[in-house]
Amino acid sequence: MKAAISPFTIDVVIPAFNEENSVGKVLNDIPRELVRRIIVCDNNSSDETSSEARKNGATVVREPRPGYGNACLKCLEFIAKSSEPRPDVVVFLDADYSDHPEQMPILIEPIGKDNMDLVIGSRALGSKESGSMTPQQIFGNWLATRLIRWIYGLKFTDLGPFRAIRYEALEKLEMRDRNYGWTVEMQVKAAKKGLKCTEVAVDYRKRIGQSKVSGTVKGTIGAGWKILYTIFKYSLK
Repeated sequence: MKAAISPFTIDVVIPAFNEENSVGKVLNDIPRELVRRIIVCDNNSSDETSSEARKNGATVVREPRPGYGNACLKCLEFIAKSSEPRPDVVVFLDADYSDHPEQMPILIEPIGKDNMDLVIGSRALGSKESGSMTPQQIFGNWLATRLIRWIYGLKFTDLGPFRAIRYEALEKLEMRDRNYGWTVEMQVKAAKKGLKCTEVAVDYRKRIGQSKVSGTVKGTIGAGWKILYTIFKYSLK
């Protein structure tokens, strides 16, 4: 149900891979009076992620193909095929408990107040717990957002996963990326489509468990390459 504090129907999308120890905490911190439905995509987990998500009130969908983007796309496919009316807004956040779901009202406020299409929760503008982001993550975000500003003319300070977007605007973006490039693809396409975008400061803490991306050399290099590739790829279209 929608609460009086929001004029929108909001669905939440949470990609999850082996997050049995954290997904329940994430779900419990989401302001339930604010959202209609929470969709967790179990991205081929080998643990109890699905059962923990269901136990804590989420709708669970499965995507056996690995990749952050694949998991997000599966959730959007579920929304599109659902018998429920389409949401007004979709909120994305991670399942590792590094984001602060209770800050969701701050995230969606500019959509109603300032008629924004896309709102990025910026960790660069907020308070980061010591050690919550690696030096390479901080530098990578700095470099990627500078390139987006120089190439596309849109100022961001972060590629943070905690974000809100109008469903209508999201459909226009025709998202395609299946792994590391999902967040930057959304921001680059938003710039190219002329969407109204802004950022709000959000807090960030150390995740529960080891990151599948920044926690490994392979993941760090793969993510960095894919982000830069995506930025330049769409500049040529």
